[in-house]
Amino acid sequence: MKKFWLYFSLSIFVCFILPALLTKIEVKTYSENDNILEKQDYIQNEENSSNKNEYDYQKYGTIKLLHKNTGEVEEVALDTYLCNVVSAEMPADYEIEALKAQSVVARTYTIYKAQNPKHENADICDDSTCCQAWVTKETRLSRWEESKRESNWQKIENVVNQTSGKIITYDGKPINAFFHANSGGTTELPVNVWGGSNLPYLQIVETAGEEGYTQYSSEVILSKDELIEKLKEKYSDIQINFENSEDIKILEYTDSNRVKTVKFGNHEISGVETRTLLGLKSTNFEIIRQDENIKFSVKGYGHGVGMSQTGADMMAKQGSSYEDIIKHFYTGIEIKNINEI
Repeated sequence: MKKFWLYFSLSIFVCFILPALLTKIEVKTYSENDNILEKQDYIQNEENSSNKNEYDYQKYGTIKLLHKNTGEVEEVALDTYLCNVVSAEMPADYEIEALKAQSVVARTYTIYKAQNPKHENADICDDSTCCQAWVTKETRLSRWEESKRESNWQKIENVVNQTSGKIITYDGKPINAFFHANSGGTTELPVNVWGGSNLPYLQIVETAGEEGYTQYSSEVILSKDELIEKLKEKYSDIQINFENSEDIKILEYTDSNRVKTVKFGNHEISGVETRTLLGLKSTNFEIIRQDENIKFSVKGYGHGVGMSQTGADMMAKQGSSYEDIIKHFYTGIEIKNINEI
């Protein structure tokens, strides 16, 4: 009988009391909400980590920025300045690797300008026709859809910070990192745009897929009188016989198939100057007669030298890294940390 009660008591202990004791000493249980909160904390920590600029700039950590409208010179942290530049120069919906390439190109261009200043008390200015585009954060945010403002700015900050300190060099020096919107499929040599001598890292390269972007094609249609008036801004004695097919004619092309020289009546004008006078988006154009009008059918957007932004975006869509993109558009270069130069 005693053995029975002993076995009975032991069974009760094993089946009921022992499990209860073990449950009480469990350290912590996890609910579904706990897991979600921990995941959110992890993602937030990752975002904070990616946003944090840990590069220790030993030089060029700040630059002097000239605001052309006011004449004020502002000293600003380099990568803070670049967020304003990248957001002004490239659409925020472009691929991450394209935006990273733009960040490195813009940083390089800035350092090149700082080493080769054209402004008396500043490294660079905020005028895109002189240096490179720059807008305030507030202005940039106001131009985006409200639902995209926060995410777009976060994206810009991330690409700048993730490439912090990176610049493009040739023979150990920062390059003059030109860029443009759309090459029309082929980039241009600087000598054909600004004269002087060519730079070894700025060669003619081809890029596929740019025709899918709105910047690829455009046209300007002018009446005969409008054409004469625009050309008279520079050439007051211009005379064109519109009945003579030889009086409006492309005479010469560059190696990248852009217009080098055009004949307009009694003047031969460069393709670059024609682009400026007639408001064309590039020098890659055809001239088409249309009864009383002259049509200029244009490919590409910009001077065509250096990196094509739409070309960079297309390369990124196809899986290229920002290093791949930069090495495609700039020949014989190295990507280095700025402290190494």
